[in-house]
Amino acid sequence: MMAQYLALKAQAEGCLLFYRMGDFFELFFDDARAASQTLDIALTSRGEHGGQQVPMCGVPVHAAEGYLARLIRAGHRVAIAEQIETPEQAKKRGGAKALVTRDIVRFVTAGTLTEEALLEPRRANVLAAVCVVGARVGLAACDISTGQMDLEDCAPDALGAALARIGASELIVSDAAPAHGLAMPGAAAQRPARGFDSARGETLLRDLHGVATLDAFGAFSRPMLAAAAGLIDYLDHVGRGRLPLLLPPQARIGDHTMAMDEATRASLEVTVASGGGRRGSLIEAVDRCVTGAGARALAEDLSAPLTDIAMIRNRLELVSWLHDDPLLRGDLRATLRAAPDIGRAIGRVVAGRGSPRDLGQLRDGLREAAQLAYLLQAAGALPALADRLVPDLRGHGALVDLLARALVPAPPTERGQGGFIAEGYDAALDELRRMSGHSRRAIAALEAKYRDETGVAALKIRHNGVLGYFIEVPARHADRMMAPDSGFTHRQTMAGAVRFNALALHEEASRIAESGGHALAAEDQHFEDLTARVVALREAIARTAVALARFDVAAGLAERAAEGGWSLPRVVDEPVLAIAGGRHPVVETALMARGERFVANDCRLVPEDRLWLIGGPNMGGKSTFLRQNALIVLLAQAGSFVPAEAATIGVVDRLFSRVGASDNLARGRSTFMVEMVETAAILAQAGPRSFVILDEVGRGTSTYDGLALAWAVVEAVHETNRCRCLFATHYHELTRLAESCTALSLRHVRAREWKGDLVLLHELAEGPADKSYGLAVARLAGVSPGVIRRAKAVLDRLEKGRAATGGLAAGLDDLPLFAAAIEAAEDKVDALREKLNVLDIDSLSPRAALDVLYELKREANS
Repeated sequence: MMAQYLALKAQAEGCLLFYRMGDFFELFFDDARAASQTLDIALTSRGEHGGQQVPMCGVPVHAAEGYLARLIRAGHRVAIAEQIETPEQAKKRGGAKALVTRDIVRFVTAGTLTEEALLEPRRANVLAAVCVVGARVGLAACDISTGQMDLEDCAPDALGAALARIGASELIVSDAAPAHGLAMPGAAAQRPARGFDSARGETLLRDLHGVATLDAFGAFSRPMLAAAAGLIDYLDHVGRGRLPLLLPPQARIGDHTMAMDEATRASLEVTVASGGGRRGSLIEAVDRCVTGAGARALAEDLSAPLTDIAMIRNRLELVSWLHDDPLLRGDLRATLRAAPDIGRAIGRVVAGRGSPRDLGQLRDGLREAAQLAYLLQAAGALPALADRLVPDLRGHGALVDLLARALVPAPPTERGQGGFIAEGYDAALDELRRMSGHSRRAIAALEAKYRDETGVAALKIRHNGVLGYFIEVPARHADRMMAPDSGFTHRQTMAGAVRFNALALHEEASRIAESGGHALAAEDQHFEDLTARVVALREAIARTAVALARFDVAAGLAERAAEGGWSLPRVVDEPVLAIAGGRHPVVETALMARGERFVANDCRLVPEDRLWLIGGPNMGGKSTFLRQNALIVLLAQAGSFVPAEAATIGVVDRLFSRVGASDNLARGRSTFMVEMVETAAILAQAGPRSFVILDEVGRGTSTYDGLALAWAVVEAVHETNRCRCLFATHYHELTRLAESCTALSLRHVRAREWKGDLVLLHELAEGPADKSYGLAVARLAGVSPGVIRRAKAVLDRLEKGRAATGGLAAGLDDLPLFAAAIEAAEDKVDALREKLNVLDIDSLSPRAALDVLYELKREANS
């Protein structure tokens, strides 16, 4: 057995090996140690190998999914080694001591899950492959639980943004990627470069979809096809030759979606909040979908907002139509709520991991899709997008009828126990079941007969998986059963009972086993036939799943708009951003939960006033204002109503957010370094159609350095990038830029001090801020009164010095901290002044004058 195990372990390629032994999956050696620690299960030992005990642990087969989920979440990959023959077959093949043959039937990895218990219903599970071809990077992404497959290519420096948008659970790269200088996450799995071949990728896709050319699916570049080849090769490997559902690929063109880099997504907390998870993210505040498929589609929409005005308007038109008809919206959402997740059900069926329950979900889901089509058709004239999607909801009547006749109302999750084929579907199966039922009634009659014959009222006929049917009596009555002419044969003695067999019982048990076996075989064949019918229609079913998800997204967004008083944005192809009464969707939701009101603010950026410089105190709402406008743009271009009284959105091609302070010590980057890297990316990539929010640029370094950098960045955004921009700062000196930057205007968040307390109004007003109120905010944060008093004294001196000389550091000379440096500087100035005073300039020759200048310069710089 250990020889067989070690041979399979060599094929597992670093995965934990689940080795099937009867009703358990066992793990040995280091696999057992790792699994024991992760799963918190007992680590035992059995036998010896190399002179040492073999560590082992195991999990029950019937509960394996739960353990697999925990191992996958912990970052492990698992190979499943199943028994591919029965013990009886092994004995027939090699005698009584023959070892049951086992083989790895599949690999379970984070990106190749299809099991319902292992997947999050409201989150896509994406597997991605990356390959470098020439100067471009190919990217293939698919969710095998639904079959959706996207291909794209990009420049190497845009790969990080693409991967951030996709949010892959698992990433595959060519083992040649490091040679191309491609920086990939440490968790990326490397595969042989030979698998990433564009010609092979084209052939695989053609064969997979039974077409002679891929032209009907779109135009695919060599990097796209190479990445597709690597992806399909990996799926073939982990599925051991059986591919999951893969729909025709779609070419994702970057020009059709808004570009957002990883820092922007993290800053805006689009699908994941800063603390991890959905709580506090944009999607949590927006998601009102009633199906998991709808929630996944919404997440994709928010991750990749559109830039095509026609597509945006089509989505908005459908949301508006449902928003204006609450009765239709309610009926539609009720129908959707009753529809199972048919996208994932068809994925499991095609992958060979389907169950009777999946077939039942397809039956029920396709029936609800037809009902949804009826509701929509009865509503009259449809919006363009709905009109295009409705045909995908219909056309499954024959399959629904077949599954309705074939399956019981609530099919089980396991096919091995039978009981899922409905009565009346197969007369022969019904007869086998009748025979089995008759035999069970006969066993009940035998039990009554044996009680009468023996006079043992406690006699029972029982059944278990090892002994089959047997007669059991309490131990005190065993003697009555053992008489020579009783007809009973002793079988097993227990602590308080004795078990017997009888010829008539044996015959009935044989009839039950035979009819039951035939019934199970008949049901299994029906399952295979029904599965084949479903697989043949997989692409049409997948289109229905997509249509259901799109209607769920639209209805959910309409519900959210009605719930929050959101408005329909006007999307135009002009460089404007005009928002009246804008609100932050996440912050507003949190405030409403506490019974508080969000203070709305306007924003109007037009070509002649496209850059706002915003001042005011910390905690005054500057960062919230910046983010809320970015989120309103994102929501509008994703096809949603927006939290505002009115909004006109000029399409944004790139969205950038540089808000907040953070470091990345693992990559050797301080807070200020991260700030500068993000700022550099904005200055290098933002264009006239971009929207940029910048907060506190330059605050991570010294005052003069930071002010200089902030000044230069504002000028660059204004003169070079020429994008719409909101720039928040505490540097009052930057207000002077309004004199030279014609498209820049000044704004501030209002605040007042009342009886020593700071009152934050969270309102935006025109003009510069009068001061930063930093000490008042520090007092609110709990800084001790003594520190506040000392800071106030220092601040007064600094401001007096500034007022007297116009210089930032003029007030430092009274402060002990700076006194030594200032005194040394003054001594140097006095020495230079004295040398100049005694100098007789008229008597100097040109040469001597130059020598004096050189000397003075050296002293000044020393």
